[in-house]
Amino acid sequence: MDAELIVLASVAGTAVVQTVGTEAWAVLRSRVASLFRRQGPEEVSPETVLEWLDRTAAEVATAGPGEARQVRSRAALTWQTHFVELLEEGRGPGRYAVAAGLQEMVACARQTSGVVVPGPHIPAGIGVAPRNRGIAARSIDHLEIHQRHHSAQAPGWRPVRVGAVPPPASAFQPREGLQAELDRVRARRAVPTQVLSGGGGAGKSQLAAACARRARAEGVDVLVWADAADPSRIVAAYAQAAHRAGVPGADGRDAERDAGAFLDWLTVTDRTWLVVLDDLTDIEGAGPWWPRPSAGNGGEGRVLATTRRRDALVPGAGRAVVDVGTYTRAEALAYLRERLAAAGKAHLLDDRTEELIEALGRLPLALAHAAAHLIHEDTDSTGYLRLFTDRASRTDAPLPPGADTDDCGRPVTASLLLLLDAAQQREPAGLAVPAVRLAAHLDPAGHPQQLWATAAVTRYLDAHRAPQSAPVTADQALAAVRLLHRYGLLTSDGGEGGDAGDAGDGDCAVRLPALTARAVREAIPPADAPAVIRAAADALVEVWPEHQHAAPGLTAVLRANAATLCTHAGDVLWRPVGHLILHKAGTSLLDAGQFNAAAAHWSRQTADAERLLGEDHPQALAARAHLASYCREAGRTGEAIGLGERVVADRERLLGDDHPHTLAARHSLASSYWRAGRTGEAIELGERVLADRERLLGDDHPRTLSARSGLAAFYRQAGRIGEAIELSERALADHERLLGDDHLDTLDVRHNLASSYWQAGRTGKAIDLLERVLVDRERLLDDTHRHTLSARANLALAYRRTGRSGEAVELGERVLADCERLLGGDHPHTLAARASLASSCRQAGRIGEAIGLGERVLADHERLLGDEHPDTLTARASLAFFYRQAGRTGEAIELGERLLADRERLLGDDHPRTRETANALRIQRILRAAETERAQPGSGG
Repeated sequence: MDAELIVLASVAGTAVVQTVGTEAWAVLRSRVASLFRRQGPEEVSPETVLEWLDRTAAEVATAGPGEARQVRSRAALTWQTHFVELLEEGRGPGRYAVAAGLQEMVACARQTSGVVVPGPHIPAGIGVAPRNRGIAARSIDHLEIHQRHHSAQAPGWRPVRVGAVPPPASAFQPREGLQAELDRVRARRAVPTQVLSGGGGAGKSQLAAACARRARAEGVDVLVWADAADPSRIVAAYAQAAHRAGVPGADGRDAERDAGAFLDWLTVTDRTWLVVLDDLTDIEGAGPWWPRPSAGNGGEGRVLATTRRRDALVPGAGRAVVDVGTYTRAEALAYLRERLAAAGKAHLLDDRTEELIEALGRLPLALAHAAAHLIHEDTDSTGYLRLFTDRASRTDAPLPPGADTDDCGRPVTASLLLLLDAAQQREPAGLAVPAVRLAAHLDPAGHPQQLWATAAVTRYLDAHRAPQSAPVTADQALAAVRLLHRYGLLTSDGGEGGDAGDAGDGDCAVRLPALTARAVREAIPPADAPAVIRAAADALVEVWPEHQHAAPGLTAVLRANAATLCTHAGDVLWRPVGHLILHKAGTSLLDAGQFNAAAAHWSRQTADAERLLGEDHPQALAARAHLASYCREAGRTGEAIGLGERVVADRERLLGDDHPHTLAARHSLASSYWRAGRTGEAIELGERVLADRERLLGDDHPRTLSARSGLAAFYRQAGRIGEAIELSERALADHERLLGDDHLDTLDVRHNLASSYWQAGRTGKAIDLLERVLVDRERLLDDTHRHTLSARANLALAYRRTGRSGEAVELGERVLADCERLLGGDHPHTLAARASLASSCRQAGRIGEAIGLGERVLADHERLLGDEHPDTLTARASLAFFYRQAGRTGEAIELGERLLADRERLLGDDHPRTRETANALRIQRILRAAETERAQPGSGG
């Protein structure tokens, strides 16, 4: 068995012992029993495992001071043995499932107990064998753990390489002083976390890349280079590393979960590793994704980050900051000499070279621009200095106030513009300047190369080519990108550099450094900027996938580029009306399940449309309607209803009662009423919408089908199940006939029909439909799409209804984790997932977990929905039931009495749920009376 798994078993054994007597014990006890129930041998029952755990707790709790250490060590070794046997029982996916369960158990113990599991994952005392030894023994107190060290040459192991390490710049300067400082920090710390901090253009990324190349040459086992400008890109890199390293628990379904598994694995593995976080901007957002040091790691791991930030957060959490300034005079001179000598142009460095170096501020980026100009234009130092001085004098404040804190802007901008002047004369002539201007408005992290083959880009380049000539073709546009790459102005992958298998000609193939992009944008004449912005927007629309779920990676990249473009566009994209890219970016956020981000996007669009076009302009109304819908999806139903009622009133006033947009607004408002529990209003409006669409559009129109399906959902919430099933069955038959079995709307209707079957007690039919819907949505969408999550949640509910509690808990835990990560803790779907998991845990006998979840569910519902919302009453009833089952009769009665009063007031004495509550409360009172009687002295009990 792999050494990592043996160590994991040891850590889990220690976790069992460490949590005895803490608040985490009940949760851990349930998790261990659940793990054996799912993955253990048939002859070991959950009851047996619980007996083992209780015996361990008793032994640890009763141990005297002189024997406590030995008892705890023996107990930890016993549980390590149990867990090793459990791992050995598994093969392939089964073993990884056990490992994932152990990792989750350890994480739970660390998070919920008042103790720290050593290492944090490896028990104190475990070391890592020297790299030239095959077997090592390490003791924890009195127990011996033998592990086989994994060297890079171990059979079956392949080094893990993630991310494209930048190739060395021409005439790269090793900057020995900075390298020596990095080495000193590394020698002082077990797992050094170093941050290279400095101004733009100072060469931080090149220095980090040199460290990465050296580590690769030394045979580092795991090397991850992550673009850290956005935390989501760090997550993506870690998830990819987890997959390549075969990390237990990383199954490729959930990037954040896989990334977390990778971080946990780094703390227990004896592999050597280096993680580089390049261009770290959001230090706060990246906080959860810093690799953590491990006492048992033996100093074999290392973290290196680069950032322009220099605030107090940079050296926090034990990070060592290394300031990266400009080149020394000697380094700058060596750089120019090596660059020009390699090109056979050393004679161009004359007696004014040192003066030129100082004029360029000894900035690596400005020196690179100058070197490229000298080489390609055959200009000597004196000639270039004259051109540079003239250009610098005409460069008026290229950067906004406060942005150029390192005084880098003027030399970088002047050298950049000189180099652009030269590139503009090269073939394809006249395209370098307009091409780099367009790239400067896109995401510095990269955009797809296919953007340059669009009609929008070739039209733009053709219109702004100087001098004008034959129409620009897609080949010439791509040639312009290659020209800019040759002159060092941007990077176009597909050439040298990067690791096999990394993103080369992929979605982020063309990249322009942020500092260069800013200098380019600031140098654009104001009259020319709108054409650049519109061309970039048109090009993004052209390459946007028709079906976003089929290309989620490309869509995410385009969404990031659209966001960058919008930040630079001002009001340009609203003249004369809103550009289509604004709509695509907003709807893309919804499809990605980023509801709060979508609501924020449409809030901005609504404000801009009202300000620039007027409140009654069709685009302002459309933006307001989108905002209402996305507030509803984000769980902000109060805002959704207020906005929706305004949209309906505006469209009735401006368009009339029968206009399709008015009907759409009513349908959306009905859905918001339904989501808020205002079922009567939802039904009244939904019936009107269906009647109007049947009258105006016909029975088979897609919008009529949508209205019919929506009304069925409203009926179901009101308990009118027969009508809901009748409408849903008709809607499903119509969808299958008109749209086909695999149309996404057909899947939605099938899912809704399954929910109606379930509510009617026809659980067999409901499960059949839900299993089909889940398979289809995983096939046609992806595992984390909001509709896939909904299908998975309802299937877990149906499993619980049929007594399949183990499957219900397993599926419910996954649903809750996905909802919390994708939607947030307060979203209605997350609340529903938590409530469902609580009931599944109760059914599975995990009553402690059920109560903990139920208490949170009730508090959240009271806070978010109010005391009288139907879902709040249901949450109160469930928690009272959990209390009763746990023997906490007094609390159950207290909650039941409040619930009965609420239901009598809100529903009436004769409502079925009121009677159900009264009966439950009567039983609880009888039980409490019996308990009281037994407790009386002389009762005989």
